[in-house]
Amino acid sequence: MTEISASDLTLEEKASLTSGADFWTTKAVDRAGIRSVMMTDGPHGLRKQMGGTDHLGLSSSVPATCFPPAVGIGSSWDPELIERVGAAIGVEAAIEDVAVVLGPGINIKRSPLCGRNFEYFSEDPIVSGVLGAASVRGVQSQGVGTSLKHFAANNQEFDRMRASSDVDPRPLREIYLRGFERVVKDAAPWTVMCSYNKLNGVWTSEDPWLLTSVLREDWGFDGLVVSDWGAVNDRVAGVAAGLDLEMPASGGRTDAQLVAAVRAATLDESVLDTAAARIVDLVRKAGERPVVDGPLDVDAHHALAREAAGRSIVLLKNEARRAVPEPVEGQGPVLPLAPTRRIAVIGAFATEPRFQGAGSSLINPTRVDTALDALRAVGGDLVSYAPAFAVEGGAIAASGRPADELRAEAVAVAAAAEVAVVFLGLPAAEESEGFDREHIDLPADQLVLLDAVVEANPHTVVVLSNGGVVALPFADRVPAIVESWLLGQAGGSAVADVLYGAVNPSGKLTETIPVRLADNPSFGNFPGEFGHVRYGEGLLVGYRWYDAKGLDVTFPFGHGLSYTTFAYGSTTAEVGPDGDIVVHLEVTNTGARDGREVVQVYVAPVRSIVQRAPRELKAFASVELAAGETRTVELVVRRQDLAYWDVRVDRWIVEGGEYTVDVAASSRDIRATVSAQVEGDEILLPLTLNSSVGDVLAHPIAGPIVMGALGGFLGELSGADSSAASMMPNDEAMEKMMASFPIGRLIGFPGVDVSHEQVEQLLAAANAGGSVPA
Repeated sequence: MTEISASDLTLEEKASLTSGADFWTTKAVDRAGIRSVMMTDGPHGLRKQMGGTDHLGLSSSVPATCFPPAVGIGSSWDPELIERVGAAIGVEAAIEDVAVVLGPGINIKRSPLCGRNFEYFSEDPIVSGVLGAASVRGVQSQGVGTSLKHFAANNQEFDRMRASSDVDPRPLREIYLRGFERVVKDAAPWTVMCSYNKLNGVWTSEDPWLLTSVLREDWGFDGLVVSDWGAVNDRVAGVAAGLDLEMPASGGRTDAQLVAAVRAATLDESVLDTAAARIVDLVRKAGERPVVDGPLDVDAHHALAREAAGRSIVLLKNEARRAVPEPVEGQGPVLPLAPTRRIAVIGAFATEPRFQGAGSSLINPTRVDTALDALRAVGGDLVSYAPAFAVEGGAIAASGRPADELRAEAVAVAAAAEVAVVFLGLPAAEESEGFDREHIDLPADQLVLLDAVVEANPHTVVVLSNGGVVALPFADRVPAIVESWLLGQAGGSAVADVLYGAVNPSGKLTETIPVRLADNPSFGNFPGEFGHVRYGEGLLVGYRWYDAKGLDVTFPFGHGLSYTTFAYGSTTAEVGPDGDIVVHLEVTNTGARDGREVVQVYVAPVRSIVQRAPRELKAFASVELAAGETRTVELVVRRQDLAYWDVRVDRWIVEGGEYTVDVAASSRDIRATVSAQVEGDEILLPLTLNSSVGDVLAHPIAGPIVMGALGGFLGELSGADSSAASMMPNDEAMEKMMASFPIGRLIGFPGVDVSHEQVEQLLAAANAGGSVPA
């Protein structure tokens, strides 16, 4: 494409570039050699629609590989794997001449009820940011752009196009924006997608603080901001705020509004020039990609999908097979299954799998593996099957067989087998883009079924299919639980790989599984009312809340088992020249199988002047180890990730002092603890008459003078008559009490040997950094 600038275009042409030509493509300006480019939904595969268009997955799309959604592949904790999957999606997009894949989504899982949680990675911003950056790098390595979404604080589906997410500055910066900042700075996505909602009362699509001050000025983003489809409220205000591209097409209506605003001098034409130039730059980037003719290597991408799905599975529990009435001493865990054992496969999800969520990310898969077929490929006739319940829209539902008959058949099949593998999960109708769940319970008929199967055969393995966390009231009654999430088109084979031990499970939870919904930090503040949702839990999101409150959980953040075992050895933590904490430790595979361990580093200052969680994840690494192998692992905690957002000065501050560094296998399985001494950022706040005594005493200039002046006052208190002194706090308690007393209000108290004028001079000199009058 010939190099052009905004000055080469007419006002009408510039306005036209900043909105879509139709549902999926940008406008062309043929005269200037600017072509139209296509965007399509992702993020775990390509949804390029054919014929009809929509953003809810209603119309058909071209066949594409359906990789595990973020809820699954996020559990791998493996940026390298996610980058490889991203590159494969980029290849498929390039073959279809797609310029931008709309993803990844990295919104925080604030509540397990969010209907779109299957599209998001974690309840933690570091996990979300690291894995989101890997996805962006992978897709863009193929010359295809990404769209980081949904920016920002879009954590529910209820009233998502109107509600205001009301979030205080610290949680907004430290929890809900931190992951986006990580992706923008580390991976430079071509585009960022603004969300539907308002943020603290302002539409994100027309929020200059969010789209310009934070995204561009603070973080250095130089790409394009695109609206979510239908998210634009006021086109002129949006462009002025930093929104570059409205999608989908408005039929020219909002283009005319921009032209009129420029001519009326209510919108500076230079702002429109900037937006148009960003569209041109996007078209240029897309045009630099070499033409990819295909055809797609369907088998290779399916194999990658199977590998990724196997790595996404979390083994939640794996205990000894239960014998009746007592376990046999020395009996091993129920998994992995031996191919020679008689296996009863129970549940319709084994033949009618849920492998992706509903809505804009709905992929038309190139093929779909079922767990029953894959299990029988290994176990043959030793694998029996009973559907047990109907899945809405499936073959069992169409057969019209009574529920009691299905359950009785399943119990009989389970009783005749050595091990029962029960496939349970959420129906597609219970979780989707566009609405939130009302509870976290599995369907009641499935729980009744499980009770009956366990009574018939205590050697029961539960395999879960769900896009969001579910309650597990049976966790202490079955020997093994496999969380398989939504695993994409190859998920059935991946489940069989894990159950039979061809793949050693290594996934770990990126979100907490609570005992009950009421324990969740957002409970009572979700989904809000009358157009507002208050993020009342503040900083204590996910495991931060459960740990701070000391609440029991069913399975903690970061938890996941393996068929082997790992030992954590010698651990050190040192602060490097750039201020990062560098952690080294030895990890040994102490079992008989090759395996992979996800090592997690949690950090907290020993003392802090602000609210902090007991520990926060700051680094992690996925480590592959052969049986018996020991490796030294290095993890780096970035200095920036130690910072809190100081609302007094509106910037990041790293507190100085000692930090506890926990090396862990989960947020509640700490394997080693060391400490590091961190140098803090200097911060001097302006002193006023309303500054506390504690603030003034901490000031390097004013502090010593004020301490001298207060000495007489404290002496007066401690020298009171004996009867009064007996009721006075001791010196330490007195210091605590006085620490919050405004300095200006002490003037005139007995023993305070300074005048009002002297205090004002003292404060003025301290603020100026000069000498203080004696």
